[in-house]
Amino acid sequence: MAENTSAIEGVKETVKTVVYALLIAGIFRTLFFQPFWIPSGSMKDTLLIGDFLFVNKMAYGYSYASCPSIRVPAIGLDAEADDFCGVFKGADKRFLGSEPQQGDVVVFRHPVTGRDFIKRLIGTPGDRIQVKDGLLYINDVAVNVEDDGVFVEPYGPQGPQDSWPICANGAVGLGADCIKEKSIETLPNGVKHSILNVTNTAELDNTAVFTVPADHFFFMGDNRDNSTDSRKLQTKGGVGFVAREDIVGRADRIMFSSAGRSMLAFWTWRSDRFFKAVE
Repeated sequence: MAENTSAIEGVKETVKTVVYALLIAGIFRTLFFQPFWIPSGSMKDTLLIGDFLFVNKMAYGYSYASCPSIRVPAIGLDAEADDFCGVFKGADKRFLGSEPQQGDVVVFRHPVTGRDFIKRLIGTPGDRIQVKDGLLYINDVAVNVEDDGVFVEPYGPQGPQDSWPICANGAVGLGADCIKEKSIETLPNGVKHSILNVTNTAELDNTAVFTVPADHFFFMGDNRDNSTDSRKLQTKGGVGFVAREDIVGRADRIMFSSAGRSMLAFWTWRSDRFFKAVE
């Protein structure tokens, strides 16, 4: 009998330990940092497919979007931040909020789908944003762009989604060099960052003038010809303007990066991206 009692007590302690660990992890993820694995190439070459980073939720304060989204397709679990903290949606202010800065790399919830996106903040409330012949204009002034050579990657499927890169040097064979033009763009506040260009497209490289509404922001991907961002309105399958409350946090540093299909495939980790700052 004593042995059975001891075994039961042991199981209880194990269950309590697991529950406490999950609670602590949930609180940590909700309040401080959220893990994020880059699934697409829209932010190349700042962020590569397979980069693993933590999103700093303290950077801009807290809203309903700070609550975690939990998705486990294998068991059909798809819980959104709305499901946990929807009661706070629509609040005018962020708790302990601070202002996102132009040039920050930001994770936000898509205004329609609720999925997490990561892009660079280009326009703040009141800014006028336009792209003409591939050149970004902010408040009717062209940003400074300097040539920075080319970005080269092997042509082939990338990451768990088997995404194929787009090449400026046309159709190339599997494993051949896929080349994009690379430039350094300087935003009005002095933030410098890399952007990539493949070709001029009517929809992305020549846009209307977007005036950013109050409490909203305008985002663009650094891989300018391969990014679903604010240059497309939500009604046309894009992101459109992003409300302040939909912001999750700021990406500050890459922890590690996997060039393979899984972040657990450590033999594919990129040795030059450990603890790399996001710029």
